Amino acid sequence: MSSDDPQDTPDIAALVGSRICHDLISPIGAIGNGLELFSMSGGGSAEIALISDSVANANARIRFFRVAFGLASPDQGLARSEILGILKDVYGGTRLRIDWGVGADCRRQEVKAVFLALQCLENALPYGGEIAVSRANGIWHLTGRSKKLKYDPQIWSVLTGSAPEGLAPKTVHFALLPDAVCRLGRRITLHSDEACITLSF
Repeated sequence: MSSDDPQDTPDIAALVGSRICHDLISPIGAIGNGLELFSMSGGGSAEIALISDSVANANARIRFFRVAFGLASPDQGLARSEILGILKDVYGGTRLRIDWGVGADCRRQEVKAVFLALQCLENALPYGGEIAVSRANGIWHLTGRSKKLKYDPQIWSVLTGSAPEGLAPKTVHFALLPDAVCRLGRRITLHSDEACITLSF
């Protein structure tokens, strides 16, 4: 393995992501457990239900972020059931439908890249739509479709080698995805038209 191999370079952003998610997941889980005990003791109201829903949403988001922004070693795996559970909890109540067409467990490194790609496509589908995820001969394909597609060429060009200029916190995943794909030893190909955007790696 050469010294230029991306696997030799510490993924500082992923280390920070893992640390933040690790430190947040326990207190959020504790709040959820406290709300559950309160409900079992006879307490309950519309306000408590709202807090409970918010805690569940935060927990789902952190589980998603832990995969997308956290550290993933080459030998780590992620069960298909866990992937589907995370996607259901994050996107289940939204206008965005995720069609996960991969019928097997996956390497966590690959799911990390896929989750970052999902966030990129999510940016292009602010009014809802569908994202189909598939894998053929080891190559991942993600296609986002919507009647109202929002495509910013400057942001999307970051995925194919342009300098990450003009990115905001809500679009930082566009800068992180190329590195995640590079660590897999692959490159991103991008195709877009008026109705859909397809990412492959």
